[in-house]
Amino acid sequence: DGLMDLDQRMVDVLPEMDRHGKDAIRLRHLLNHTAGIPSVPATMDPEVALRTGRMDLSLLADLVPTHPPGEDVAYHPITSWLLIAAIFWSVSQWSNPVSWALGALLLGSRHLGLAILMHEAGHNTLFRTPWLNAAAGKWLCAYPILSDMHAYASSHREHHKLAGTPEDPDLPNYPVSPASFRRKVMRDLSGRTGMRNLLALFKGDGGDIMMRGSDRRPPVTQGMLVNALLFGILLAAGVGELYLMWAIGFLVFYPLAARIRQLAEHGCVADLYDPDPRMNTRTTRANPLERLLICPNHVNYHCEHHFMASVPSYRLKRLHRLLVARGFYGDHPDTVATGYLNVLRRALRNTEQPPAAAI
Repeated sequence: DGLMDLDQRMVDVLPEMDRHGKDAIRLRHLLNHTAGIPSVPATMDPEVALRTGRMDLSLLADLVPTHPPGEDVAYHPITSWLLIAAIFWSVSQWSNPVSWALGALLLGSRHLGLAILMHEAGHNTLFRTPWLNAAAGKWLCAYPILSDMHAYASSHREHHKLAGTPEDPDLPNYPVSPASFRRKVMRDLSGRTGMRNLLALFKGDGGDIMMRGSDRRPPVTQGMLVNALLFGILLAAGVGELYLMWAIGFLVFYPLAARIRQLAEHGCVADLYDPDPRMNTRTTRANPLERLLICPNHVNYHCEHHFMASVPSYRLKRLHRLLVARGFYGDHPDTVATGYLNVLRRALRNTEQPPAAAI
């Protein structure tokens, strides 16, 4: 029917991965990070792999799944890029307007997923080894989305330090009235937000989605190098035109997903100027589609992240369950919301308090 088959086996796309029971992994498991292969081999250098465009899949093939596919969520930059490769491959096999639109939407969500993993690296929780954490955070996560891990981490630490105070650097004048929000969404969907940000990046006037209000310029040269490498790989595979789908995802769907996520995290909370994270932020229990498109890599557990920023994102769901069991939210029931549509309705009804916009 011309659409991607999410129930197709991963090994049909990457035959080299057919070892240790990974033949049961479907594309949908890669999409929602439930494939069970979140780790990276100790002998693999992701920085070299990204710089050269060569990756020894036999090393990944030797990985033994940590759990059966579909049973639990775990993520890693390598699995994120395997998913990106699967999206490109699927659209190349079933190329039509519908698959292109779906591919751009999914790639936009993967841009956000890479941004979240860059955020993890900024907290030094992506890898235990410092140099690997820095290399993967920069070359596999930040540079592909034209961002700067170190600059982001520096400003983000201030956000955590000053959250709940008027000095929080991530307190922009974010519009939440229904009319203003609709205008912003239309600008996102038309690509105007993305183009504005891209032009600002090249002019050195900020423009990094992950650093709203910052005038620090991301390393554009490294970002262009990584994107040129990605285009070169696609071109060598005979599908260079698919890079346009990557660009559309970056310019259109990435800003929109980031806008919705940011509004949910700090928009219309109990009190932005109270240092208690149960007052100045929110956790949103998300369904599978929302986790895929809006809140990849457990970023929806935002109150837990502010409560214990040293906890890796893949542990935040367990932390949430523990806190619920111990009554942490007993006197703050509004801190936990169910579904992003519910959060948007709540936030757009209240235009009194300007929310923040940060991870």
